[in-house]
Amino acid sequence: METIRQTQKKYASIAIFVAITAGLVLILAGLRPFGKGFILGTLFSIINFILIGETIPMKIGSTKKKSVWISLGSIYFRYIILAVPLFLAIKMEDFNLIAVVAGIFSVQLIILVDNLFIQSKQR
Repeated sequence: METIRQTQKKYASIAIFVAITAGLVLILAGLRPFGKGFILGTLFSIINFILIGETIPMKIGSTKKKSVWISLGSIYFRYIILAVPLFLAIKMEDFNLIAVVAGIFSVQLIILVDNLFIQSKQR
C-alpha cells in the first residue's frame, strides 16, 4: 500500500507542477480558457489516478465476484468523475474543451514520459 501512495504522490506532484506552470504560461500569453482548462483537466486526472490506487487494495483478497463488482463500480464512478470537467468545458466559455481533454490525459502522459526516460537511462 505504501508503494502505491509513493507512486501517487510522485506522479500527482509532477502533474500539478506541470499544470500550474503551463496554465500560468497560457494565461499570461492571453489564452486564459486554455490555461484554466488544462489545470481543471489535470486536477480531475489526479483525482482519477488516486481513485485507481485506492481501489487496488479492495480487490486484493476478495472473491472473484466481489472483485468484478468493485472493478465495475470503480470504472463507472471514475467515468462520472471525468465527465465533470468535460461538462464544465462544454457549458462554460471559461474552459477550453481541448485543453481540458489534454489535462485529463496529463497523468498518463507523465507516467509514459517517466518510463521512457527510465528506459533510455538503462541503455
